[in-house]
Amino acid sequence: FRRVLFRSVVIPARLKSTRLPDKPLADIAGKPMVVRVAERALQCGASRVVVATDHASIVDACAAHGVEALLTRADHPSGTDRLAEVADLLALPDDQVVVNVQGDEPLIEPAVIDRLAATLAGSSAPMATVAHPVHDADDFFNPNVVKVVLDRHGEALYFSRAPLPWARDAFAARPDVLPPDMAALRHVGLYAYRAAFLRQYRSLEASPLESLEALEQLRVLWHGFRIAVTVLDATPAAGVDTPADLERVRQSFPAP
Repeated sequence: FRRVLFRSVVIPARLKSTRLPDKPLADIAGKPMVVRVAERALQCGASRVVVATDHASIVDACAAHGVEALLTRADHPSGTDRLAEVADLLALPDDQVVVNVQGDEPLIEPAVIDRLAATLAGSSAPMATVAHPVHDADDFFNPNVVKVVLDRHGEALYFSRAPLPWARDAFAARPDVLPPDMAALRHVGLYAYRAAFLRQYRSLEASPLESLEALEQLRVLWHGFRIAVTVLDATPAAGVDTPADLERVRQSFPAP
């Protein structure tokens, strides 16, 4: 793909986590996890990487490692709303590409961030995201694995926790096996936005679909906006949600 230089990666990082307390500050080989994420993001084509947080301790941890961080409001209902505040605080131009990298992705590949930015830069959609093929039937039927179906232009038709698309005839014969020619896609929670859309997003009414599926991106489709999707060939490294995930990630970093 053609690498596109773009302006900003924003890493939302909330201190509170139900499954892993103080997750952004979790130590990974001598550095807080959020700093490890920022270091990965700094290897991509963005000219600025900013951590957006609700707690001064995260700002201080970032400053100690030379990572730019902004203290944002603590009452944002979503990470996207936090990004919109950052767009205002930094006075980002409306046409600027902003990539949202989650603060629990210390193994994220910089090339994936670049591909996502290039997808949005090459599209007239206001937003873009990432998917990869699903080959495992357990993943396909797992409601914790979000699926996305695309139109002919590579834009999202719908996101769901349900198994989509449904191969009627094949599943009637073998309900536990994915047909080899079925293009099932798993959604990855990595997003890019134009700054103008971030500002517009916070005024959009929540949709019934996003409440049913617990998927925030359905608000965008419900209001008639398009989401471009970049499809990876392989499954990206998993993020950190649990103590077991944290131990797995720690094995990927050399001890200080």
